[in-house]
Amino acid sequence: MKLIMGSKHLSSWSLRGWLACKQSGLPFAEVVVPLFDADWPRRRLAEDLAPSAGMVPVLWDGEVVVWDSLAILEYLGDKVGRDRFWPRAQDARGLARAIVAEMHSSFRALRGQCPMNLHRLGEPLALDAETQGDVLRILTLWAEARARFGSGGPYLFGSFSAADIAFAPVVTRFRSYGVTVPGFAQTYMDAVWGHEWMQAWVNAAAAEA
Repeated sequence: MKLIMGSKHLSSWSLRGWLACKQSGLPFAEVVVPLFDADWPRRRLAEDLAPSAGMVPVLWDGEVVVWDSLAILEYLGDKVGRDRFWPRAQDARGLARAIVAEMHSSFRALRGQCPMNLHRLGEPLALDAETQGDVLRILTLWAEARARFGSGGPYLFGSFSAADIAFAPVVTRFRSYGVTVPGFAQTYMDAVWGHEWMQAWVNAAAAEA
């Protein structure tokens, strides 16, 4: 398999696709495509990106091509078994699917005011009312998952899962923009940030221009 990604310090969707590939346990090659430089308008028309109209990430698996980070996660779940990505209990899996879907489709204010930027070192930013609402909603989702299903480990549903993949870029945003969170959320963020895969991504991002 081959995963085509955007710049690691900027591309939240690429981080999700990459974490999904790591979670699958399958070998894959990485191709990082720098975003938004002078050559980007030409580069986004390259053959490997053509099926997605220049959007990243894109997963190639032989002749199969899948884009969109959630589609990539679901495709990989079909290949290796969905239990690798989702909680086994039906009530936990239902909540996990709901919050992953909400993360995928919502929180536009947070995305707009606090775009992912791992080169930003945590200087606090005054959040507007809409973004504050997004932050509160995310903290509510985290609190429910942790309270109901998080007893088996430090992640939202105990062990690392699709839910943590979905919210990993949020963890980077909260850190980069100095968002103050309650203790339970800080503990969760520390667990995600300290995960070996996240640290590998963060270190690679630090080396980018």
